[in-house]
Amino acid sequence: MTDLKLFRLGTDGRDVELRSSAVALEVELQHRVEASMEAMLGVRFLASEYPTGPWHRGRVDSLGLDENNTPVVIEYKKGSDSGVLSQAVSYLSWLCSARHEFEALVKEKLGSETAEAIDWRNPRMVCIAAGFSHHDRVAVHRLDERIDLVRYRVFDGGLLSLLLVESTPGSARSVASRRDPREREVPAGAGRTKSELAALDAAPASLRALYDELDEVLAASGEVEVDVKLHYIAYRRLVNVACVVFRPKNEEVLVYLKVDPDTVTLEEGFSRDMRGIGHHGTGDLEVRIASAADLEKAAPLIRRAFEAA
Repeated sequence: MTDLKLFRLGTDGRDVELRSSAVALEVELQHRVEASMEAMLGVRFLASEYPTGPWHRGRVDSLGLDENNTPVVIEYKKGSDSGVLSQAVSYLSWLCSARHEFEALVKEKLGSETAEAIDWRNPRMVCIAAGFSHHDRVAVHRLDERIDLVRYRVFDGGLLSLLLVESTPGSARSVASRRDPREREVPAGAGRTKSELAALDAAPASLRALYDELDEVLAASGEVEVDVKLHYIAYRRLVNVACVVFRPKNEEVLVYLKVDPDTVTLEEGFSRDMRGIGHHGTGDLEVRIASAADLEKAAPLIRRAFEAA
């Protein structure tokens, strides 16, 4: 994958390329991301330099909880580090062994209700570095862990770019296949009754066919990860872009998009401003899809959400 290039329009009307570089100190990158972690990564910040104890012998750069209530470990590398994957697996191992400790931290920072809603099925590791070797990018797909490899660059003018270069969904505990979400399983003992996909399996054939068409539209923008939750299915890149909720009784699908409702002409029965209204998943714009015509009308809104992601 080629490097991201940024250009500024010069005074003579010509584009001038902005020079990019790595940070001078690793902690500089860490502080910038931690200060805006929710906006950049969709992750609520919990702790910095968190000790992992005598067995794992380290400190997690950043701990967080993402918008799907999944625990997240974030590590930063000033340059390229061939040991990033072994460190990622080690820290994820620690996280799973420190479940009660992590839940206590979430309760302290975000409240009891959030702590009780933590989804432990597939914790995430986010590695942010100046670059990753070809072997790292190949090897990450052989691991059973959920890992995002994110490349950063800093540009003149104080600009910071984050580019997701590889993402693995983790083991079959939550996601087995991107192309057919209905094959994904919810593990026994997960503390859940059934996943949102169970509602789809029990739905009329017409609704299942409509979702298949919707899935193609949501996946059309390229590299998209599908994260199956208890009450919704999230389509995400670094952050959630769209969340899907099934309504079998009404024979409709609800899609929540990260689109500003103020920029949309709302239509009763089709689109709704969800700001201040509780709902499953994330996104301020609700779109109701009950027919192929609704899906065709929703497609430009879905494209807009992914273009802005």
